[in-house]
Amino acid sequence: MCQLLGMNCNTPTDIVFSFTGFATRGGQTDEHKDGWGIAFFEGKGVRHFVDHQPAVSSPIAQLIKQYPIKSKNVIAHIRKATQGEVMLENCHPFVREYWGQQWVFAHNGDLKEFYPTLDGHFHPVGTTDSERAFCFLMQELARAFPHQAKDEQPSVEQLQAVLQGLTRQIASFGTFNMLLSNGQALFVHCSTRLHYVERRFPFTTATLSDDDLAVDFAQVTTPQDKVAVIVTEPLTNNENWHAFAPGEFRLFVEGSAMKATEVKP
Repeated sequence: MCQLLGMNCNTPTDIVFSFTGFATRGGQTDEHKDGWGIAFFEGKGVRHFVDHQPAVSSPIAQLIKQYPIKSKNVIAHIRKATQGEVMLENCHPFVREYWGQQWVFAHNGDLKEFYPTLDGHFHPVGTTDSERAFCFLMQELARAFPHQAKDEQPSVEQLQAVLQGLTRQIASFGTFNMLLSNGQALFVHCSTRLHYVERRFPFTTATLSDDDLAVDFAQVTTPQDKVAVIVTEPLTNNENWHAFAPGEFRLFVEGSAMKATEVKP
């Protein structure tokens, strides 16, 4: 199956270190050769890069490794196709607009016989179960909050409550590990395997598992920085990664893993 990478921070941060190790799995240290993509939130905008070539050999991936784009929310994906051909329109992450916001989504898994009725504004461009799931999520969010004006958007707490139910519904069709962000928070659902680490003061040196690269975060951060990284398999071999429980839904805000009772409207 595919692999996911997400980052949520309290201050704009680059993902070069984590993406370097992650991209190596796209055809070198792992078998995910069927395309890749990454999206960075910057203010109200999103920088979105996708390629049907393997991440390990993609010139665009090389650009991302060398260009320290800073963002508070990032979602990346390397693909091993289970549904849909190897083509650009089937590469994650996918992007849609609603409530004057950009929404970014990526999925790892296989949703057997998942063909929901899509009768709203959201329809797939490609042929993957993942994009169908994203369109369904957006359609049902729009139905849950039908009269929200651009300046009266649902709170993170309200979104979380609806998304938890929707992700359980989708996961009943198969494996649904997913990352979703509107630039304010990162929503995560785990069916099988996901891990996260929280980096904060006092920062230490981290060493990649898939590449000969280490970074001393104390040299490139401030004591106030908080960074959460979510990934299918841990990227480093000397950090305290936490495994998600199967069926767990978790929210990340300002670089911290939040519990439902901790989320503020």
